[in-house]
This record gives sequence, structure tokens and C-alpha cells, in this order.
Amino acid sequence: MGILSGLLGNASEIDVQAIEKDFEELLAPNEKIERAYKLIRDLFVFTDKRLILVDKQGVTGKKTEYHSIPYKSITHFAVESSGHFDLDAELKIWLSGMHEPILKQFKKDKNINEVQKTLAAYIFK
Repeated sequence: MGILSGLLGNASEIDVQAIEKDFEELLAPNEKIERAYKLIRDLFVFTDKRLILVDKQGVTGKKTEYHSIPYKSITHFAVESSGHFDLDAELKIWLSGMHEPILKQFKKDKNINEVQKTLAAYIFK
């Protein structure tokens, strides 16, 4: 998976060293980025302490929302695979105290499996 895959809405793993500088002001002391996935312009960043969802907004992507989720706050998550007519796969993440899940769409469900496998590994640590 590469840049083209990410542009098409498929999650592609990115080199952690490539984004460390961008996140140095957001991370707590001694917190480390361990894995990251790019989904078009957005990112899933897995640190040793939390999941950071990065949502680039607007035409230029200069406006950015960083959604910080401690792993212990995730009550459950669901993966909905794509079908014959609905080509998008979805990852839904429920947090304690929230009734509506955080929803992320993927273009191919095979790529969603890598992200959900990583999420499961961090939740069950």
C-alpha cells in the first residue's frame, strides 16, 4: 500500500519517523508513536498511551482536529465490511459516556482489517 492507495480511501501504514516531528508538541513526556495509518488526508496514530485521530479539514487541509482517545475509554468497536452495492467499509468506535460512535469510512474492507487489528492489540494490552 502506498500513496495512491491512501488517496483512494484505503488505509496505508506510514513510517512513524516521518510524522514524529509533527506530533512532538502533542505528545506527553515519554509518550511514543508506535504505529500510524493514513486514510486520504486523515491519520490514525497509535501511541503507547492513546489513539490520536487526525482530521484534516477544509480545501487546503490547514485546519486540523486532533481527537485524543485513551485506550481505556474505548468500550467497543465494530467493523462493517463492504458489500456488492455499498463499496465502503466502516470502522465504528464507541467511547465511554458517548452514545454515538466515531465513524471512519474505508474504500476497501481488506485495509480496514489492519487498522482494526492494531486497535484490538492496543485495547487488550
